[in-house]
Amino acid sequence: MSFTAYKDTIEEGDFVFCWISREIIKPIHVKAGEVLGTRFGIFSHDDMIGSLYGAQISSAKGYGFIHLLHPSPELWTLSLPHRTQIVYTPDSSYITQRLGITVGTRVIEAGTGSASFSHSFARTIGREGKLFTYEFHEPRYVEAKQELEEHGLTNVEITHRDVCNGGFEIEENGASKDIRANAVFLDLPSPWTAIPNLSSVISKDSRVGVCCFSPCIEQVTKTVEALMAHGWSSIEMVEVSAKRWEARKQMVRRVDDAVERLRDVKRRKDAGIQRRKDDIAREALEGTEPSIGDKRPASETPQPEEKTKETGFNPFGKGVRVRDGDPQWEWINVSKVESDIKSHTSYLTFAYMDPNIRVVNPVEEVAEIIA
Repeated sequence: MSFTAYKDTIEEGDFVFCWISREIIKPIHVKAGEVLGTRFGIFSHDDMIGSLYGAQISSAKGYGFIHLLHPSPELWTLSLPHRTQIVYTPDSSYITQRLGITVGTRVIEAGTGSASFSHSFARTIGREGKLFTYEFHEPRYVEAKQELEEHGLTNVEITHRDVCNGGFEIEENGASKDIRANAVFLDLPSPWTAIPNLSSVISKDSRVGVCCFSPCIEQVTKTVEALMAHGWSSIEMVEVSAKRWEARKQMVRRVDDAVERLRDVKRRKDAGIQRRKDDIAREALEGTEPSIGDKRPASETPQPEEKTKETGFNPFGKGVRVRDGDPQWEWINVSKVESDIKSHTSYLTFAYMDPNIRVVNPVEEVAEIIA
């Protein structure tokens, strides 16, 4: 089992995401003899061993089921314990693409937080790449380190460090480790204080991209000023606003069918009114006084017709439960988008350092001209 490689069959000790419902995804390590208890029943780990990833298994009592899903950064993001605000898939996928991160890329991440983005980085860079991630809060560092080791992410190196004051350099055997990062992601309260410390750990012979993840526009302003002062160029701020699309089938409804349905309803209504008038006239001839609430004897009460006849002409299946795609009805494939845009998470500030381009701070340039 691995977040960075795929396998088909679940073995003992593997990491599995149990999809219980849209709101509940339970990550577990499969161990013989153990069980998973849910509101839908109890599921034996023994039944999971030997099953295929993606399989559906039933509970011991047979009244519920779950799906067994292969580990992925996206599922981990949905199910992980939130120790901090996390980077969700719409932002993480855009950042990865914008910074050009691919197999073999060397990445710096600060801070680690809940390690949501760390898992995504680790999968993208592969075994040939390397992720150097930093976390200043010791309890979060300890938890993240344990999770990364349990998930087999050997291409990730986590360090307990305040990069704003201590920098990014890592000592190993009395010497600084050669980091040479091609991409940098800063999820810090004050990224502008960490930017000056990047010069010693980024690649000097290739273009380097940086992304700063900041929830406030005031943070963006200070970050941009720091980036300009330290030679970064092509600075741009982006906000990702995501909507969810849903693909489904929709029953075909034609105007002619709707008109005929209304006519049928009117005909049955008129027939009912006429029957009531006939009943009143018959009761008057028999000398009885009709009153509200009078009931006929059970033997004289008209028996209801079959359900299909009682509903009359109905081309839309209304009043009965129709399963999507039922061949009895005509369907078309449609898509639907959420009406509301998801709430803002953070602003993404991008910039680049190119060794072939010399960027001069405007203040320094004016000073040189005056001199």
